[in-house]
Amino acid sequence: MSVYTKKVMYLFIVISHVFYTESYAVSKGPKPNIIYILADDLGIGDLTFYNKKGKIPTPNLDKMGAEGMKFTDAHTSSSVCTPTRYGILTGRYNWRTPLKEFVTWGNSPTLIRKDRLTVAKLLQSHGYQTANIGKWHLGLNWSMKNNSPDFEHFSDRKDRVDQNKIDFSKPLKFGALNLGFDYSYMIPGSLNMPPFVYLENDKATMLPTKKTERKRSEYPYSSWIKGVVADDFVHEQVLPTFVKRTVSYIEENANKEKPFFIYMPLPSPHSPVLPIAPWKGKSGINEYADFVMMVDDLMGVIFKTLKEQGIEENTMVVFTSDNGCSGTANLPLLKKKNHSPSYIYSGFKGSYLEGGHRVPFMVKWPEKIKPNSVCEETICTTDFMATIADLLGYCLKDHEGEDSYSMLPLLIQKGNFVREATIHHDKYGVFAIRKGDWKLIVSPNSGIDAAGKPAKHKNKSSEDILYNLKTDVKETTNIAHKYPEKVKELKELLIQQIKEGRSTKGKIQSNDEITTPWPQAAFAFH
Repeated sequence: MSVYTKKVMYLFIVISHVFYTESYAVSKGPKPNIIYILADDLGIGDLTFYNKKGKIPTPNLDKMGAEGMKFTDAHTSSSVCTPTRYGILTGRYNWRTPLKEFVTWGNSPTLIRKDRLTVAKLLQSHGYQTANIGKWHLGLNWSMKNNSPDFEHFSDRKDRVDQNKIDFSKPLKFGALNLGFDYSYMIPGSLNMPPFVYLENDKATMLPTKKTERKRSEYPYSSWIKGVVADDFVHEQVLPTFVKRTVSYIEENANKEKPFFIYMPLPSPHSPVLPIAPWKGKSGINEYADFVMMVDDLMGVIFKTLKEQGIEENTMVVFTSDNGCSGTANLPLLKKKNHSPSYIYSGFKGSYLEGGHRVPFMVKWPEKIKPNSVCEETICTTDFMATIADLLGYCLKDHEGEDSYSMLPLLIQKGNFVREATIHHDKYGVFAIRKGDWKLIVSPNSGIDAAGKPAKHKNKSSEDILYNLKTDVKETTNIAHKYPEKVKELKELLIQQIKEGRSTKGKIQSNDEITTPWPQAAFAFH
């Protein structure tokens, strides 16, 4: 054996020992319980912990943030619902799937494929009791009546089964229980998406016997899709029901031999905006503000339960949102009341601008995270998978968590965080890439305009937009013409990370097939 080889082997052993020591330092003792709470359409400026000038009181979430770590540069992998959920559970960008734009529906087939590792599967295999309680919105494989056609998985956003042909008396053919959850209590999609049924462990709790008769005139800032609804499904009670289920689950599983993981995707404050007493009218602003206050109060109930059960110290709680605030919040009125849901940023839900995907992101874990910690690193919601793998001492395989970087070094303030760049994706499939202070938006005219308006342009030009967020955080001045080399560098990096099927180090992976016209497929794949 040569001297050089011996030195390389020695260096490898030393490095391995360092990583092992760090991992052991975190993992020794009881494994933490983990709760991941995902708000729906909550803007970064809706929490006064982020927006001191905000007009909506959020004392419980503010307290949670102050007791843990606040991330100031956290981003969802997309500026709409379904894609972000996919990224959280798989550690992979959604546009690598057939879902290249928009979202799935309550009657869409599953977007997560059977052979895909999820955070729940990973935790389940490491001795965790796992639960999904909330809004799913990732597609489900329903049992159909009279052998009506169904789908194995989502391959086209038009793939939606006829909800009238679903056999609700039979369990799902494929759902959350197949993706690593021991227990599941969910609604299929958003509160405005039928079918309106609760599913407990993949079976409807009650059969739908009627159809919704909600009128838009009664709910001016809500969009409704007509559909079947079960007798036990009351829209206004869905959020409180999920909180009660979560509290019960915590009480039943606290201090047991197995630690627990709860994935809790909230249905609020997404449209339809449905605050109830005692929150309705409480903000003095509008119903959206009331709904945000309702979310905050109910989150306080969960935090209180953890404390009462004596498990607060070794429970990691993550709170974030799936994208920015939606236009259904009545943005003109909020502006009139001097409240900015996007805080200092431009754009809202659906946009490639910061307000579309920069979200509140807070982590509380008293045993490991110092209170009043602030992290300014750029992170993405896809990073949850690698963080959990790191926590468990599990090495992700090449086909697992392809776009996930461990945040554990940031949380415990030990080690290095290595995310090179972050890819953003808007409602219509427009790409943007962020590296350091630079953000490049590629071919925006194929999707929505630079103001974040959710409407396609007739002009299909290939103009690029470049911003330096350090000097122009509001994204007002396109400087692409001044820095052509920076545009070239970022575009080449974007194309590389798209084509290689991953943004992390590892073997090149395949993206899923493209079955729908995709505005940016030409530049990305040819």
